[in-house]
Amino acid sequence: MPRTSVLLAGLAVAALVLSPGLADARAGGGGSFGSRGGMTYSAPPSTHTAPYSASPMQRSMTPRNQPSPGYASPAFQRSGSGFMSGLMGGLIGAGIGGMLFGHGFMGGGLGMFGFLGLLLQLFLIVVVVRFLVRAFTAGRAPQSAGGPNMFGRGAMLGAGPAPAPGRASGPPPIAIGQTDYQQFEQLLKGIQAAWSAHDLNGLQAMATPEMVSYFSEQLTGQASRGVRNVVDDVTLVSGDLSQAWTEQGRDYATVAMRFSMVDVTRDAAGRVVDGSPNEHVTETEIWTFVRSHGGHWILSAIQQAR
Repeated sequence: MPRTSVLLAGLAVAALVLSPGLADARAGGGGSFGSRGGMTYSAPPSTHTAPYSASPMQRSMTPRNQPSPGYASPAFQRSGSGFMSGLMGGLIGAGIGGMLFGHGFMGGGLGMFGFLGLLLQLFLIVVVVRFLVRAFTAGRAPQSAGGPNMFGRGAMLGAGPAPAPGRASGPPPIAIGQTDYQQFEQLLKGIQAAWSAHDLNGLQAMATPEMVSYFSEQLTGQASRGVRNVVDDVTLVSGDLSQAWTEQGRDYATVAMRFSMVDVTRDAAGRVVDGSPNEHVTETEIWTFVRSHGGHWILSAIQQAR
C-alpha cells in the first residue's frame, strides 16, 4: 500500500477510535441539565436501575454555591482526561510523524499487518485507560436507594406509599405512591412525543421553563441543520426511586428510568441520517420531577446514568 494511503487510513482509524461518536438525538440530547432545587449539584443516590448514579449537571440556572458532594473531583477528571489525551496524542503524533519522514509508522519495517497491530494496541490502550479512570472515579457503588424496579411491569409495590430515602442532613423526604409513578411514566412518553412533534406548547405543560428553553435550543439546532429527530414506541423497561424530598413549598422526586425506543433522525428529504427505524435502542437516564404542593408533576432535570 502506498505510504499516502497508509497515512490516510491511519488518520481515519485514529479518528474513529478517539472520537466520542454521534450525540444522542432524543429529548435531552444525551446531556445532563436542569435543576434539582438545593440538590442540583449533589449526586442522587444510586439505584438498581442506575447503580452508578448520575453524571453531574452540565447546565443549570441554579447558582452553584458549594462543591458537588458525591461526584468525582473535577481536578481529577481534568487530569485523567488530559493524561489519556496526551498519551494517545503522543502515540498517534509519533506514528504519523514517522510516516511523514519516511520511517514508517512508529519506526520502519512494520508493514501493513504491523500497522494494523499497532492500531489494535492503541485501541486497547484507550479501553484500559478509560476503564481505570472510570473505576477510580466511580469508587464503590453506594447502597441502592430505590426498591427493585418500581416501574417494572412485574414489580411488586406495597399497599401504601413508602417514604423515599433521604440523607440524614438533607431536606425532609416525602412519600411517593403508585399514582406518582404512573405520572412519571406518562411524562416520559409525553415529553418524547412532544419533542418529536416540535410541540413547544406541549412541552411547556410537562416541563419547567428552564427545561423547555433547553429543548427549544436543541430543536432549533435540528431545524438549522435541516434534520428532524423522531422518537417512537417509548417503553419503560424498569425504573426506581432515587430520592424524593420537599423544600421551599415544592416537592421533588428523582427517579432512574431505563426505557427502549425507536430513535431516528431524518433529513429534509426523509432520508435516515442517524438511527434505524427498525431497531429499538435502550437508554438509562435519571429524571427529576417537581410540583407545587397539591399540583401535578413536571420535569425539572435530566441526567445521564454513568
